[in-house]
Amino acid sequence: MEKILVSRCLLGHRVRYDGGAHGPFDLLERWQAEGRVVALCPEVAGGLPTPRAPAEISGGQGVQVLDGQLAVMTVDGEDVSAAFLAGAEQALTLVERHGIRLALLKARSPSCGNRENYDGSFTGVRVAGEGVTAALLRRAGVRVFNEDELAAAEAAVRELEAQ
Repeated sequence: MEKILVSRCLLGHRVRYDGGAHGPFDLLERWQAEGRVVALCPEVAGGLPTPRAPAEISGGQGVQVLDGQLAVMTVDGEDVSAAFLAGAEQALTLVERHGIRLALLKARSPSCGNRENYDGSFTGVRVAGEGVTAALLRRAGVRVFNEDELAAAEAAVRELEAQ
């Protein structure tokens, strides 16, 4: 059975920066019942509290944070890159431990976003890019989806299990 790394906020856990959650979604509840879900909030795992100040990546590029070229900054000007990197490493450890090949992560998060993020201006401007955890997982060969791509994620699970 294929295991899937899932952002805790998508499971209804109140771990978002604002203390909120998304979900739960029916598909994720089914995956949990089947024992597929390995849950993680990289930001909390990296040591950040809930709630916490909003954070963004200037330019929205998590891969550049991984490479030490950009920082993850809070709206208050605090560099929280170390916590984001630590959380991404914990996600990678779980992926390796459980043989995970798919992740379902929170869209537009500076940790988990897989298609776009905010530009670092804290004005709601979106740019193409991925979060720190999504970038690290993709580098490791993990296919990363978000909550707007549930059908594609489910199809990917079926495809992997059919092999």
